[in-house]
Amino acid sequence: MGKFLAALIVVCALAAGAGIYYMQVYGYYEDVAAQGDDVVLTRVDGTVDTIPFDGFEAIDANSSPIRYRACFTTSEPQEDLAATYQPYPRAEPLTAPRWFDCFDASEVGEALEQGEAKAFLSVANVVYGIDRIAAVMSDGRGFVWHQINACGEVVFDGRTAPDGCPPPPDS
Repeated sequence: MGKFLAALIVVCALAAGAGIYYMQVYGYYEDVAAQGDDVVLTRVDGTVDTIPFDGFEAIDANSSPIRYRACFTTSEPQEDLAATYQPYPRAEPLTAPRWFDCFDASEVGEALEQGEAKAFLSVANVVYGIDRIAAVMSDGRGFVWHQINACGEVVFDGRTAPDGCPPPPDS
């Protein structure tokens, strides 16, 4: 009887682990259909423009505001984008699930560090404390993700929002 119970515990633990893994990697994500204004950048004056893009692929999950990832290509030269739109100096691409193979966070991060890609503010506070970031490589490939901003880092730690931050939503 003891061996049976031990085996049952092991089988239940494996099933629970497989279920948790599936839910984290596959279960919550949904494809995002292109709407025509999916790739936007914020100008230095604060206005938001849609830039020309093609080959848009995106995923999102309602379980977390930082699970959004997108890939696209653009014909806009990187230099023109850099002259017009707000740079995002603290851009840190977050990893995507392995099956979303157009988005390689380490490739994008390395390109940002080496200056082969430039990061721009897409939408500030797309959700309170979360910015949408777009990075464009010199070859026209682009990547979009959500990242916790400076206000979110403070407020999500339970502290009062610093000066210059919008008021946090009521909890």
